[in-house]
Amino acid sequence: MHVPDGFFDAPVSVAGAAIAATAVAVSLRGARRELADRTAGGAPGGGAERVAPLAGLVAAFVFAVQMLNFPVGAGTSGHLMGGALAAILIGPYTGILVLSVVLTVQALLFADGGLSALGINITLLGVVAVVVAWGVFRLLLRVLPERRGTVTAASFTAAFVSVPAAAVVFTLLYAVGGTAEVPIGTVLGAMVGVHTAIGVGEGVITALTVGSVLAARPDLVHGMRRARPVRRPARVVWIGGLAATLICAAVVSGFASSSPDGLETVAGDHGLDEEEREHPLAGSWLEDYGVVDIDNERLSVGLAGVIGVGVTLTAASAGFVALRRNARERSGDRSGRSPLPADA
Repeated sequence: MHVPDGFFDAPVSVAGAAIAATAVAVSLRGARRELADRTAGGAPGGGAERVAPLAGLVAAFVFAVQMLNFPVGAGTSGHLMGGALAAILIGPYTGILVLSVVLTVQALLFADGGLSALGINITLLGVVAVVVAWGVFRLLLRVLPERRGTVTAASFTAAFVSVPAAAVVFTLLYAVGGTAEVPIGTVLGAMVGVHTAIGVGEGVITALTVGSVLAARPDLVHGMRRARPVRRPARVVWIGGLAATLICAAVVSGFASSSPDGLETVAGDHGLDEEEREHPLAGSWLEDYGVVDIDNERLSVGLAGVIGVGVTLTAASAGFVALRRNARERSGDRSGRSPLPADA
């Protein structure tokens, strides 16, 4: 659901940017607590060394898996949004920052998602999806026992709900400032219909990923608040996650569906794209997730994916480690520790 330039008028685009900027500012404060004031499983103290690198890895993983469009029928594909996954693994505030980093990298390096629409994209994928998913997830765990199976099931449900929720908010924004004259009821039905189907894929990917981390190190999952620390080194989980991320970006991405995604399908079928503008960075060397002058398509896509993973991992990890250090300095803890994943 990467909105291109030209779908929304200037006032709504500016409003989306303001909402995104406010959410990021609030999340910077909240993420300091998530990264520094607890262990990964929720107990106080000492776990930030594990959480900050995991947050950077989650950003890279979301970037990589967003390249993997899967078919949802009728010539339409979908891809992971990642809001639920990020919120459940590393916390809602840090999750909003993760999606903000991913969407910014995609817009600036890959011309994916408009520059004037970056605030709207962060609002939809990084704020609405995270907030809705986290709310549903916590609500379910208030009435269900906090066990691995129920956490995994709650992860599926939260991720599933977050996708059509973002589609509904897109429709509301389009009703206020859409640039094409399309009946809003038509937009709502089409967007919710196709994104409900995409939500199933979102739920499956999120549940599988959260379940894998729960099996290895449940105390590394932010949403598993009562998990006890496990002796398996956190570094092992980090290295395994990085390997999976690189495989997705370098290899599996070459087999992704080439069908238009849900928003593209709705826009093409109902004329939402009448005023769409070309991306200001169109023609860049990584546009559309391919490296210019490499004729082999799978090699081109795979190399672009690896570059994107590297940039996202570096930018996100540096930012989260800086946030962690800032929080420790504010609390008076100036004992310098390695930013690498610590063994528990």
